[in-house]
Amino acid sequence: MDDFIPLKRAVEATQIPSGQVVMLPEGSVVTITQSLGSAYTVHASTGGLYRITSQDADALGLEVAQSPTIVEGPFSEELVWGSLREVYDPEIPVNIVDLGLIYSLKADLVEGNEEARKVTVEMTLTAPGCGMGPSLAAEARQRISALPGVAEADVHLVWDPPWGPDRISPAGRVKLGID
Repeated sequence: MDDFIPLKRAVEATQIPSGQVVMLPEGSVVTITQSLGSAYTVHASTGGLYRITSQDADALGLEVAQSPTIVEGPFSEELVWGSLREVYDPEIPVNIVDLGLIYSLKADLVEGNEEARKVTVEMTLTAPGCGMGPSLAAEARQRISALPGVAEADVHLVWDPPWGPDRISPAGRVKLGID
């Protein structure tokens, strides 16, 4: 992906790794370094990496992604895990599940409603100082909340135990060329 792309319009972008939201001006030249999940990671000619959501793909001269397919049917933890596999660290081409960032997932019935669940996820980051944590947690929360039977979704960043590369799944290891 070595194409130099002048932005077709000004676009809101999240600076990596600080997580600071900035406005990249129209005409800024970027190169797409990664396009996974619901965002593009771009390198701007002015320096730095940024995350641009797929809803703003038109600024890159690309087709705006359609809203994700609405999942119907009963709640299942399998659906939650699947939705979390659509969330990617913008600097690493592996989803947060296969990176081993999800420490726990709990789905409790909501009192008085046998159809509704409160889903609580504990996740970590590859480094405690990563500014993308709130953004990744928010994306995970949004994806879980959109699932059938989910009344509430909470995603908490935790630091104990510390993350290590031994937590990466076999599929993630293959993707990263480890082992």
